Amino acid sequence: MTSTTVAPLVTARNVRKRFGDNEVLKGVDLTVAEGEVVVIMGPSGSGKSTLLRCLNYLEEIDSGSILVGGDLIGHRVEGDRIRRLPERAIAAQRRRIGMVFQQFNLFPHMTALGNIVEAPIGVNREPRRDAERYARELLDKVGLGDKVDAYPRRLSGGQQQRVAIARALAMRPELMLFDEPTSALDPELVGEVLNVMRDLAASGMTMVVVTHETAFAREVADRAVFLDGGVVVEEGTAHEVLTRPTQERTRAFLSRMT
Repeated sequence: MTSTTVAPLVTARNVRKRFGDNEVLKGVDLTVAEGEVVVIMGPSGSGKSTLLRCLNYLEEIDSGSILVGGDLIGHRVEGDRIRRLPERAIAAQRRRIGMVFQQFNLFPHMTALGNIVEAPIGVNREPRRDAERYARELLDKVGLGDKVDAYPRRLSGGQQQRVAIARALAMRPELMLFDEPTSALDPELVGEVLNVMRDLAASGMTMVVVTHETAFAREVADRAVFLDGGVVVEEGTAHEVLTRPTQERTRAFLSRMT
């Protein structure tokens, strides 16, 4: 478990986001300490995925602030004004934040190895030999050391998602975001992805995970946040929120999940 004295790696304050007339996030606060695993749960349409996408500026917030590693994401302060960063600077910030989506989004014309080394070589300008060496280490780490030359069409959904995790790790991120990473998988393949995530958590990786996997959350997460209607309804230790929720909306949601 993470000490409460550790300075937050992620600080979101009063984050608001709307799409047209639909205000999806209505003043959300979130802090994540370095090395902490935070699970975000809630019903469909509650704003979970939108919040995750705002953390790495895939969605621009309407108001509030998000800091990762002390840096204001997507903006800079100039005097008494806050200005949007140029796209190149935003892209540089995103390199520090790995993200794994519901869909695997692998390049179909590239092997597992090729998918993993694409960004380190093309974006970080790493020498190919170094990038490939690390990619092979990551494939071993996610249990796919024998799939270096396999194309996505030859991999199961669980294997593709594990390659996607390795691809995100190849950029050596400070923070990993997971947006329902097992929701597109057949039930028998869910466990192999969750096992990789367990190992990541045990290694000390800071993680924010949107998931409905309550057993995983109880076992791995330090804290759980229940989001509904664009607001944080309840948060606390994962054990407290998932076993003794205080809010009726949380209890009703969890009873449906189990």
